[in-house]
Amino acid sequence: MEEMPQPDLRAGQQDGEAKMEERAAKKIRNICILAHVDHGKTTLADHLIAAAGGGVLHAKQAGKLRYLDYRDDEQQRAITMKSSSIALRFRGYMINLIDSPGHIDFCSEVSTAVRLSDGALVLVDVCEGVHIQTHAVLRQAWTEHVAPCLVLNKIDRLITELKLTPVEAYMRMQNIVAEVNNIISAFRSEKYLSDVDSILAGPKEILEDSSQEQDEVDEFSVEKGNIAFASAGDGWAFRIEQFANLYAAKLGASGSALKKALWGDFFYSPKTKKIVGKKASGGKLKPMFVQFILEPLWQAYDAALQSLEGVDVLSKIIKSMNLTIPPRDLQHKDPKVVIQAVMSRWLPLAENILSMVVVVLPDPATAQPTRMTRLLSNPKVPSDVNDDLQAELEVVRRAVETCDESIEAPCVVFVSKMFAVPLEMLPRYGPHGELFTNFENEVNEGDIDAAHQECFLAFARVFSGVLSTGQTLLVLSALHDPTEREVDERNIHYATADALYMMMGRGLEPKSVVSAGNVVAIRGLGQHILKSATLSTTTRCWPFASMNFQAAPIVRVAIETSDPTDMGALARGLRLLNRADPFVEVSLSASGEHVIAAAGEVHLERCIKDLRERFARVELEVSPPLVAFRETIEEEDVNQIDGSKPTPVPAEYVESTTPNGRCTVRVHVTRLPIGLTQMLDEHADLLRHVVVEKSGSSFWERRKGVLRNGAGNFEDPVAVLKSRLVAAVDTESASNNSRDDKPKRSEDTKWREKLERIWALGPRQLGPNLLLKPSSEVLERNPTVSNNLLNVSVFRAEVAVVRGSARISEKLGLIAPTEHEGCSQSWQAASASLLMEAESLENSVVSGFQLATAAGPLCEEPMWGLAFDIEAFITGREDGAVQTANGIHEESGQAKNSGVDRYGPFSGQVMTVVKEACRSAMLAKQPRIVEAMYFCELSTTAEHLGQSYAVLGKRRAHILKEEMREGTGMFTVHAFMPVAESFGFADELRRKTSGAASPQLMLSHWEPLSQDPFFVPRTEEELEEFGDGSSVPLNTARKLIDAVRRRKGLPVEEKVVPHATKQRTLARKV
Repeated sequence: MEEMPQPDLRAGQQDGEAKMEERAAKKIRNICILAHVDHGKTTLADHLIAAAGGGVLHAKQAGKLRYLDYRDDEQQRAITMKSSSIALRFRGYMINLIDSPGHIDFCSEVSTAVRLSDGALVLVDVCEGVHIQTHAVLRQAWTEHVAPCLVLNKIDRLITELKLTPVEAYMRMQNIVAEVNNIISAFRSEKYLSDVDSILAGPKEILEDSSQEQDEVDEFSVEKGNIAFASAGDGWAFRIEQFANLYAAKLGASGSALKKALWGDFFYSPKTKKIVGKKASGGKLKPMFVQFILEPLWQAYDAALQSLEGVDVLSKIIKSMNLTIPPRDLQHKDPKVVIQAVMSRWLPLAENILSMVVVVLPDPATAQPTRMTRLLSNPKVPSDVNDDLQAELEVVRRAVETCDESIEAPCVVFVSKMFAVPLEMLPRYGPHGELFTNFENEVNEGDIDAAHQECFLAFARVFSGVLSTGQTLLVLSALHDPTEREVDERNIHYATADALYMMMGRGLEPKSVVSAGNVVAIRGLGQHILKSATLSTTTRCWPFASMNFQAAPIVRVAIETSDPTDMGALARGLRLLNRADPFVEVSLSASGEHVIAAAGEVHLERCIKDLRERFARVELEVSPPLVAFRETIEEEDVNQIDGSKPTPVPAEYVESTTPNGRCTVRVHVTRLPIGLTQMLDEHADLLRHVVVEKSGSSFWERRKGVLRNGAGNFEDPVAVLKSRLVAAVDTESASNNSRDDKPKRSEDTKWREKLERIWALGPRQLGPNLLLKPSSEVLERNPTVSNNLLNVSVFRAEVAVVRGSARISEKLGLIAPTEHEGCSQSWQAASASLLMEAESLENSVVSGFQLATAAGPLCEEPMWGLAFDIEAFITGREDGAVQTANGIHEESGQAKNSGVDRYGPFSGQVMTVVKEACRSAMLAKQPRIVEAMYFCELSTTAEHLGQSYAVLGKRRAHILKEEMREGTGMFTVHAFMPVAESFGFADELRRKTSGAASPQLMLSHWEPLSQDPFFVPRTEEELEEFGDGSSVPLNTARKLIDAVRRRKGLPVEEKVVPHATKQRTLARKV
């Protein structure tokens, strides 16, 4: 790495080349700060910047300025909305610090920060404890193989606000550390179970390695030195090592022994001058952590709060610690200023936290080997590649694994996001101090917007080699295959790094060369990268694995301009917004509306603000939120769908015939087990790789083969999907069997048989709906059809069935790959031409299924959790005769002469009939609306608990649990809330509770609404209550359906005049 200057925005006029020892990756640390919202991330970052930022921030402003929150809305809301990086210098180390948001709406920014980091500082507020976002960021760090350190923050609140004793505070901190370790242990258990599921597809060493990992010590422990105790607001922090070294000489013990004894159930006996355990203490001694650490802290705070009376105590502390404090600070009337002056000099926060970062967290050269299995989706070389390609691929893989920073090494860079900065923020000078006379001409047109106000930079990290200004790079897409002899030009693009910048929070420092292990901003890639990408100087490089996001864009709005002439500017602004935000989704609806999808209300507000003020710069009209719904049927009793029962009666099928009468479609719909539906929803990306992308090509087959060979921790995706599908079915069957003691055929066997007949997934080939091919019974016997199929034609004309193929079951490994079975049918000797026609209609059946599942019958929302058994029978036609839907043959001279069906192409007729039959089958099975649910975590005081429950009840929230935080008067409420009811929830809650309650919403799952949207009174009780049904009010499900239909322009059954019994005039007459 080149010698980085002190991070002064105007002082970096040095040469980019430096000595090799100064560029060593061992002297670099890439870390990010992760925590729940308002747990002190940005305040902690301010103190680190003030101490090691080279003077860009004064210590007096730390915690007040919020240096890395340079957006106006960030300062106004006092929350971080984006990831910002700054380079710090500490004891000869270069520390690239990335501050990330804590709000759930900006979880994508956390993903981009974690991908570029090797270590993480996980902050937990000791007063509030572990929250929902703490779980989320710990999972992010675990998934990306990032080494974490735990910082227990806001200890001062335990003293000044909660008034806890040192013993009570110690117990609270112990519980928090144990809870965080339990979370990591749960992640390890998940990985162990996943390894067990895929053990048949990999070597046995995977299980052994996982067993060894299970026996490891806690992730956060004093022995590891990765726990710090801090108060970012007062500017102090400490680690156990600091007090262990302080007391080692006084107590006559070694520092390592005291380090272990100062945390846990260890006590110091003043009589014997020994450290004893809990039994020997007799319950009369205090833990050493309380006696030697917390009590001095409590004494210092008590002395500062006592004003003049505590001056003597503070003077003793200052004298014993050899501290130098200005007298004016000690004589200040505000106790907060006094305690900050004493504690920040006694236990300096930046000194202790950065020391932990340097000692505990790994450098890039140490971290990248352990992160290889996550960074590269397939770093191993397939065996069928020739020796020369294998050597080239191995060179690149080794360079990334070892963080090779030599000039000869291939340069590999990962861009985690694109971000926009005002053009005036770019430095007007080069890396060597040269000034640009005409800077606007230096910027590529592809990197700036039409108004020349915003410039796009790439937020990236160099993983190997050396990146220099003006270097030509290859932008690799996710479909790039380096093992092909001739590279597909569609998957690579050539780009030039026009400028490199070291990010300094609000400023940028030009650089000419950046070596491996460093975080950098790159200008010149705006027109080549949409959101993230892999850059390399060679085509023999695997693209990096995509990043995981913990939520999905669920809140959508339609955008249009106030002035129709500004539509061009809006379209350009949406393209820029889509590039600048790593999570937003921009689309064009079927009706021609521009739709923005965001993670939540706050994220949506920021996107609209950026679009209006930065990217489009036009007045906008924003529609009410467009909430996504799903459609399903009511869950059936297991006895109704038991496979041991005879074939369902015709009433359970819905039949439909094509207009020309040649094809009859029979559809039976079944509700999928809830576990199977959730599995298909949650593994959409994995299914896309196996089922859709490159399926059957040499590219995927080679990658799948490598995974099957068990390289490292890699798993065969087919084996993973198969095991989880079977596990979901087994779990549901076990729960059903436990509720019903009657002897019946195993649900396990029934659903496994259905899984072996999966013809297609829908909608869009990936959804949680199954199309099942006809069963073997249907293929082997003469089908029993209703009167809709002309009975005469069954005997007089040939009949063939559209067989389909279980290709999805084959791809998922549920059945062995088989050759095409042909079209022979034992029950009917159909002609070869008719059998070929039946085979050609398979795509029409699948297309009709896809159309039906993409737009259900209730409000044209996608279907959810349904399995369709579709049987399509076609009959032969006699020359000169056209078979009508009512079963009458009539001569048609036009059809006879032209040979063209007057109803249109036969394949189109079949597609339409399949779609309508699927929709009708769903309507016949008690349809239900499915709504997205938020997991809501709410914190409030006891006196405002009632108001909080009132707001939750008004919005149809389902309360899960309510618990009181130990030692506080705060309550934590967990609930599920429909997304459709969440808009304005936070504002109403703050208004009703006078700001005493703060909610956090995270997308959780889909849940069917149990209400029947077409309720009609039938029982005696219902008839007695509602009469004939004319006065039944619309239930919630029907209101939601009508609202969606009204928004989409679909017909709605509603009374235009609700009260028409009397003519109403302006005159008031009795």
